[in-house]
Amino acid sequence: MTRLIEVPTQFDDRSFDQFAASYAQAVDGERLLFDAHAAEWASPYGLVGLLAAGEAAARKGERPLLTAPANPDVVSYWARAGFFREAADLFEVHGKVPKVKVAVESEVRAAEDVHAVVSTIQQRASAILSSELGLDPKATMGFAMALSESCQNIVEHAGTGGWVAVQAYNWRRKLARRVVVIAVADAGVGFRHSLEPTQAKRFGERWGDAAALEAALIQGVSRFRDPGRGQGLAGIRRYLARWEGKVAIRSGSARIAIVPRWDDDVPLRDGLPAFPGSQVLLIIPEQEAK
Repeated sequence: MTRLIEVPTQFDDRSFDQFAASYAQAVDGERLLFDAHAAEWASPYGLVGLLAAGEAAARKGERPLLTAPANPDVVSYWARAGFFREAADLFEVHGKVPKVKVAVESEVRAAEDVHAVVSTIQQRASAILSSELGLDPKATMGFAMALSESCQNIVEHAGTGGWVAVQAYNWRRKLARRVVVIAVADAGVGFRHSLEPTQAKRFGERWGDAAALEAALIQGVSRFRDPGRGQGLAGIRRYLARWEGKVAIRSGSARIAIVPRWDDDVPLRDGLPAFPGSQVLLIIPEQEAK
């Protein structure tokens, strides 16, 4: 039996729970068909989240199906972003997919396997923040190092692969400024499972997905016992506070966000549709002239 999972028309962090709810209804043994034919737009968060869903579905049973967007502009963007290059290993793709050379130096940075980019993510993140947002290259290096560590964390601890995607575009929602959006996703064990051996007893009955996210992002807790390890998220949070940026992390059935004044997100949500692994969203706005 095949279960249809619709990819939202506008696929980003705001519509992700709708997608996760559909995915959560699948049962082991069903073949999944991810239907993106009506997709009109997808953010980096949507693209890496779809790749994570494909990997998780493939682990459960038969290789999932994916219907490519019908809109030629949309399918062209997904191809330029490197999505179909990664999707080819996870899905049986149906529909017309253009063959394009990924333009590494364009506005769209490829949705790439974290294993492949972790060694260069520092330089690339620093470069895009400097070129797109006009930030001082020296100021971006610490952030880029923290981002690199978070990507490395996926490689080491998710128990599976992961993807990172970066894009710069104009943010019309409230902010009306240019932003750099970075999304990292995996289909691994998630924060709760990763931190459970060292943190569950401390939290007691409160322990769960929300408590694990709170421990990791707010308290800077790591699964590592030695000082200095696992501080990528804490470092990212500090840098984003400096730039009035946003960080949101979804794992399991919970989501936590550090919400800047220009956004109206909810700081903590629990009881969401369960979704494998973890999904990280970073939004860094262009700095206002002083």
